[in-house]
Amino acid sequence: MSAEATNPATPGPVAGPAARWRARIDLRRLGRAALLGPAARDRLPDAIGHVAEAHRAHYPDADLEPLRRAWVLAESSHRGQMRKSGEPYITHPLAVTLILAELGAETTTLTASLLHDTVEDTEVTLDQVGEEFGAEVRFLVDGVTKLEKVDYGAAAEPETFRKMLVATGNDVRVMSIKLADRLHNMRTLGVMRPEKQARIAKVTRDVLIPLAERLGVQALKTELEDLVFAILHPEEYEHTRELIVDNASRADDPLAEIADEVRGVLREAGIQAEVVIRPRHFVSVHRTARKRGRLRGADFGRLLVLVGEDADCYAVLGELHTCMTPVVSEFKDFIAVPKFNLYQSLHTAVARGDGQVVEVLIRTHQMHKVAEAGVVALGNPYASPSDSSSTPSSDASPDASGGQGASRGVGADEERVDPTRPGWLSRLLDWQAAAPDADTFWSTLREDLAQDREITVFRPDGGTLGLPEGATCVDAAYAQYGEDAHACLGARVNGRLATLSTVLKDGDTVQLLMGQDPAAEPSKEWLEHAHTPAARIAIQRWIATHPTPASTHEAPEEASEQYRPAGMTADVTLQGANSFRASSAEPPTADTPDSAGRIIAEPLNPEDQAADRPGAAVALVDQPGATVRLAGCCTPVPPDEITGFAVRGGVVTVHRVECAAVARMKGRKEVDVRWGDTAECRVTLFAESFGRPHLLADLTEAMAGEGAEIVSATVEPPSQQRVRHTYTVQLPDAAQLPALMRAMRNVAGVYDVSRAQTPGG
Repeated sequence: MSAEATNPATPGPVAGPAARWRARIDLRRLGRAALLGPAARDRLPDAIGHVAEAHRAHYPDADLEPLRRAWVLAESSHRGQMRKSGEPYITHPLAVTLILAELGAETTTLTASLLHDTVEDTEVTLDQVGEEFGAEVRFLVDGVTKLEKVDYGAAAEPETFRKMLVATGNDVRVMSIKLADRLHNMRTLGVMRPEKQARIAKVTRDVLIPLAERLGVQALKTELEDLVFAILHPEEYEHTRELIVDNASRADDPLAEIADEVRGVLREAGIQAEVVIRPRHFVSVHRTARKRGRLRGADFGRLLVLVGEDADCYAVLGELHTCMTPVVSEFKDFIAVPKFNLYQSLHTAVARGDGQVVEVLIRTHQMHKVAEAGVVALGNPYASPSDSSSTPSSDASPDASGGQGASRGVGADEERVDPTRPGWLSRLLDWQAAAPDADTFWSTLREDLAQDREITVFRPDGGTLGLPEGATCVDAAYAQYGEDAHACLGARVNGRLATLSTVLKDGDTVQLLMGQDPAAEPSKEWLEHAHTPAARIAIQRWIATHPTPASTHEAPEEASEQYRPAGMTADVTLQGANSFRASSAEPPTADTPDSAGRIIAEPLNPEDQAADRPGAAVALVDQPGATVRLAGCCTPVPPDEITGFAVRGGVVTVHRVECAAVARMKGRKEVDVRWGDTAECRVTLFAESFGRPHLLADLTEAMAGEGAEIVSATVEPPSQQRVRHTYTVQLPDAAQLPALMRAMRNVAGVYDVSRAQTPGG
């Protein structure tokens, strides 16, 4: 009985003109007879002849002795066991091993694959496997061995996957074996009860297929998708099958016609290339039909152009865009910027005269191997280059131009540098360790894997962060800093200040602004903007261990209490009449919110508010008897370029030349003014900051350290976690102003300090 025969839902080949299409790696062609074969008479049993043949295609010099010994142990251990389909149980590990051999797995993986069920279903122990085949094989077998339900109950399946993922973090080959194991089980799922089929199909859809996508194993992913589609959506599956059959019976084939045209274009250009037709699999056809409505012949497949070198890919692209009608909006360059799962290819599309659009994929032969088999195509990523059993044949090795694309042109911390520990897996391992129980882990894992599109954002130091689509600055903070992100105060996105709730886009540059307080607290509001498990779990853990709300970002009413200067928080007091310092003493000031909700710290001596305070910077004017006042809208200080305007009462107001008020006063009489010899000055400064505890105390202490006397201060209630401060300060020397502003900017949480520019500041 063939594997397909046991599962009526399994998508089968479509007859007709479609047979001309070159199928992707065929992982379902062998049935029981081909697997078992006749009785073995020589050193290598006939039963694993197909495995050996497929393996030698990728590794011509591979030592097959471990496979022979693994087969002998597996066959003898499983002897007498039967599958629900009625086949000998040994057909299952043999089929799984054949799948991996076709994909290009190396000898150690195939050895472990043959043995992957022995510890779980027979009397063989892990220690025996280790003694016979070594620590690597033992680790791989242990990684895919299920946990017993008698020990874990309902948590057995989630905890098995947790164990498997942790093992995958140390060796990605563990997940390769699991994916092949699930594929063969899905092929033969038809013998089980419908409700069990549905349960297994849902786990496959929610967990295994996304993992196959993340590891880049497209050949497994696409077949798993079709099998799940057939079980969970049988009516839509049958409708899709009918569409494919109807298209295959067409007399004309637009894909074949344009493939011939492409071959001619490339031949004339002298580019050696192989042009083949890639039929869409069932789920892809279904998605295309939902997207485009009525399908036309060109919608049932894509053209694949295979070349030798990276440069040839771009040469092909240039010829197609020159000689045919390109659909520019469909162009994507995954060679210069590979996907997070190692995938590299150029994507484009060309239009036919009848309006049909044909998608074209352009890649090297090595890129194609990686696109189909993902991490499996890398062989043994942990072996030294001199290990012949782990080195693919010459046609499968990465080309000299960097065709593999695993590390070309990326920084040391990027996930594509080490395909054995991709960034998404590192993040998954980080948050799973913090998941408090199996249910939380299982639900969070499904949510995380459901976010199947990933973006790359850049850090100012040139490093990158891989995040799911829809991630925010909150997610970026926890991805980069872990639980230290509790101290994040804000971010700049592409150089512009942004709130932590800002949704990031692919290619954005993100600078995270971090505070220095080790006791920093995350905001509960951050949970609304956290899309990654790492961010959500870290915030939830902090909240769970700090039951008393103490966040500085709860709401404007609560947060404003943190920033009230002087008597309202006892963080700040006036020293003398004019300067603030950090203190717990009660200040002799009267602080009350004004009509706008701002908190005003007034000095004891209101007369100090006068703009012409004795000793302050003096502006001179050649008008006897005129009173000169420095404008409060721009608070000019030496050596600012200034101008004056005559106003009522014989008063001349002095403004900085660039003050916005100057343009509105052009109708008034302009007066020449100049600075006198006195260096002392008064100036109004604005400080923009993110909210945090004790920020005002730290800020005013820094100002006092520069010799500034604070005449008055206004702190507005927080808005979207931002706080605006206004200070009027007295300096003994205007030359100290730049140093004062630098000191204010250096306070954690302060992201900008500027001088007053407009009336009313």
